[in-house]
Amino acid sequence: MFQPGELVVYGSTGVCRVEEVAQPDVTGADRKRLYYRLKPLQQDGVIYTPVENNGKVPIRPVITETEAEKLIDLIPNIRAEAYHGTTLQALAQHYQNAVRTHDCRDLLELLRSIYVKRQQAEAQNRRLGMVDERFMKQAERLLYGELSAALGIPEEEVEPYIAQRIERGRKAGSAGKKACE
Repeated sequence: MFQPGELVVYGSTGVCRVEEVAQPDVTGADRKRLYYRLKPLQQDGVIYTPVENNGKVPIRPVITETEAEKLIDLIPNIRAEAYHGTTLQALAQHYQNAVRTHDCRDLLELLRSIYVKRQQAEAQNRRLGMVDERFMKQAERLLYGELSAALGIPEEEVEPYIAQRIERGRKAGSAGKKACE
């Protein structure tokens, strides 16, 4: 059971702070069950969800700072290929499946794939499709929100932080290669 003050990832809402574990005085709530009162960090409102939600909406702890750093370090090694669905529905389903795992690595792979697709479109003087844009924004919101919480930095600093860390890794890697030569 999560405790008040803990940060959790709640389904497609993203990172939430557990504000309370109690029997809420809310219409429609089962008075015999305990509920989490969750406060989303990226949006307004409050969410009540049963402590025993039986997997209806996934809820898990936010990754640790160490896990976040390791994930960022993996970025240069993730092979990304643009996914082109046979129909818009197939494309949306493919993206939705990646988002529904609620796994940071899956979100990262999805983002890398869409970034490659955007580069291909720009090379042809075209724009990225609406389905691609929508899922890219959703994946960025979920991934950057969780990395922000794990690293203790504002969400708008996540992308520059990632770029800086990757660049440092490249410089360290090239310095290491030169030392071996």
